[in-house]
Amino acid sequence: MITDTEVLPSEVAARGEEWYESHLKQQVEPDHIGEFLVVDVNTGDYEIGRDYIQLTERLLAKRPGAMLYALRVRYRSVGRIGGRYTPTRR
Repeated sequence: MITDTEVLPSEVAARGEEWYESHLKQQVEPDHIGEFLVVDVNTGDYEIGRDYIQLTERLLAKRPGAMLYALRVRYRSVGRIGGRYTPTRR
């Protein structure tokens, strides 16, 4: 379990990716391509939908201070600056 004291963002991201790949990927693909998934990296609780701010708020309401990792199902990033979204094969 990761504690919230002095945790590097890269550690949270690594744990979130690991959790997604090993526990959630088969459940959410292909039915949720393009949707956001936010996971609590300590508990594995997650929310999935179209508004990752609302997903984050719901998880934080359950566990204030939770360390969360967000991704967009089958996309390389959650958001963009210019350009266009391109689905990937994870």
